[in-house]
Amino acid sequence: MQLHFSKMHGIGNDFVVLDCRRDGFALDEAQIRALADRHTGVGFDQLLSVEPPRDASCAFYYGIWNGDGSPSGQCGNGVRCVAAWLHRAGALALGDSVRIQSPSGPVTVRLLGANEVAVDMGEPRFEPARIPFAAEAAADRHDIRVGEDTLQIGAVSMGNPHAVMVVDDLDDPALARLGPLLSHHERFAQGVNAGFVQQRDRGHLRLRVHERGAGWTQACGTGACAAMAVLHQRGEVDDRVQVELPGGTLQIDWSGPGHTLWMTGPAAFVFEGDWTVPGRPA
Repeated sequence: MQLHFSKMHGIGNDFVVLDCRRDGFALDEAQIRALADRHTGVGFDQLLSVEPPRDASCAFYYGIWNGDGSPSGQCGNGVRCVAAWLHRAGALALGDSVRIQSPSGPVTVRLLGANEVAVDMGEPRFEPARIPFAAEAAADRHDIRVGEDTLQIGAVSMGNPHAVMVVDDLDDPALARLGPLLSHHERFAQGVNAGFVQQRDRGHLRLRVHERGAGWTQACGTGACAAMAVLHQRGEVDDRVQVELPGGTLQIDWSGPGHTLWMTGPAAFVFEGDWTVPGRPA
C-alpha cells in the first residue's frame, strides 16, 4: 500500500503528517518504526495523524507517535505543524482560531500566518499524580537520584511529562549521559522528557531536551513550555520568555496559576511523498 505523507518541522523538530480524516489511522508499532528510520524509511521525531474529532467541541483530532512506535500525549511543535497542514488543506483560514483534540485533551490554535501559529497549551500541572511522578506533593524543586548523582529538578505536565534541570553550561558533556538516564527514571512511571535549561536573563532561556521515545531533538515545544513554567513558578522569569533551542526560538507566555500557557512559533513544510508500507501489498 502506498501511504501519502507530508514531511514538516517546527524549528528542527521533524514530523511525518498523515491525512487520516477519511480512512483513520491503521499503522502498527513495527510499521511506525520502519517509517521513522532515517536510512530506510522517511525519518521523523514524531508521527502525526490528522483524524475526525472524537470530542464534539473540536474540529479535528491529531494522534502522536514517537519514532520508537510509542504513543505520546502532546507535542507542541507538532500541533503547530498540524495547524499549518490544515491551512494548506483548506480547513483553516489565516487569522482563524480553532479547537482541536490531542490525545491529552483539547487545545486551541490560532493561525497568525501561513507558517506562524500560536497555541493555547492549557495550564501547566505540577501535581505529581498528573505528571505522573513519584513524589509526596507538588514542589518547586525535587531531589532525584540519577546514577551516582543527585539532581534537582522541576517536574511538570504539559499534557506529557517533563523533568526540568537548570544548568550553567548546555555544552557540559555530562548531559549526554544524564539525559537518557533521567528520561527512563523509575520515578516517572511513563518515562519523561528531560530538559536542561540555561537562564540568560528573566526573558531569555536556552534549552536542550532528551525526549522519551525520540532521544535528543532539535526542538521540543512542550519542553520549552515546561522550562518556562518551572522557572516561572520559582519567580525567576517574566510572563513572556523567549526559549532558544538548537533548531530555533519559541515565545512562551504564561501569567501563572489560573491561566493557560501560550506558545508561539513557526511550522514549515519540507516535502510530500508516498511510502510503501511494509507487510502490506503494494
